Amino acid sequence: MTSSATDKSTLPFTEQHYFSSYDHFGIHEEMLKDTSRTLSYRSAMLKNRHLFKDKIVLDVGCGTGILSMFAVKAGAKHVYSVDMSNIIEKAKEIVTLNGMDDKITLLQGKLEDIELPVQSVDIIVSEWMGYFLLYESMLDTVLYARDKYLVEGGLILPDKCSMYVAGIEDGQYKNEKIHFWEDVYGFDFSPFIKVAMVEPLVDTVDNQSLMTTPHKFYEFDINTVTKEDLSFQRDFQLKAIDNDFCHAYIVWFDCEFPGDEKVVLKTGPMDHYTHWKQTVFYMDQVLDLKKGDVINGSIAARPNEINPREIDIEFTWKVDTETQDSSREKSGKYNYFMR
Repeated sequence: MTSSATDKSTLPFTEQHYFSSYDHFGIHEEMLKDTSRTLSYRSAMLKNRHLFKDKIVLDVGCGTGILSMFAVKAGAKHVYSVDMSNIIEKAKEIVTLNGMDDKITLLQGKLEDIELPVQSVDIIVSEWMGYFLLYESMLDTVLYARDKYLVEGGLILPDKCSMYVAGIEDGQYKNEKIHFWEDVYGFDFSPFIKVAMVEPLVDTVDNQSLMTTPHKFYEFDINTVTKEDLSFQRDFQLKAIDNDFCHAYIVWFDCEFPGDEKVVLKTGPMDHYTHWKQTVFYMDQVLDLKKGDVINGSIAARPNEINPREIDIEFTWKVDTETQDSSREKSGKYNYFMR
């Protein structure tokens, strides 16, 4: 069963672009083939069937409907699946083909603009996470669904999120990405350096590149977090684990699911690959670290004023050397923009 509400053409261009990007099957193929992602959701539901038995479930941003079908297999009485993109037409075919059209109602539209056929739901499931956890994420919509539809004591999957930062040695790649512009076939293209620097890189980082301890700098519970909480400033402290140069910071996140059988989706460089990879922030300086040195810093993030799905990020840092070597005790600050 499917119905439609919101006309994408009435949305701001930034919203149209965001939702249209999910029309193409390729992005869903990438997410479905991300086994860390998909199997975490399946495990969280099927290992906690008692939580889903005869429950009403809302799937926010259902895409192809895979999470909705997991919920039915876990024993849900009915699932209401909402998505703005046209992929929901394929989800309808898939749900019918798998004999679940009597258990899953598909609704096309922006959740904030439609009315569910029920006044409340017992469980919300959503794969809302973006790069850097919050970039282009659907968390605002999940919070709206929580406040409007979730029964008191209801469940949200996942419900707890943590963000981590660490320093890495990445001289070769920084050379290719940043210093390349200093000599392009004999010409000085250095005005591009700032453009390249302010845009974080999303890439898979080799665990061997880590040269500091990680620091969990931000965590929140989706059951209680507010939109205002998602603008934050947090301190971090990183300790050098080797003698090496530090060229960049990386950020990753973990998401924990509720239930007696605990499931945690991890996206760090030491974990299995996910399509979120890690987010790399190159510094405008190189830190010469010796084992035991400490980087004391802070990270601030807030939604961009023009497009709230984008994020403005600021790093500050100061090196405190174990030997009090003033020549290596650099400090700095840099602003980044996830566009």
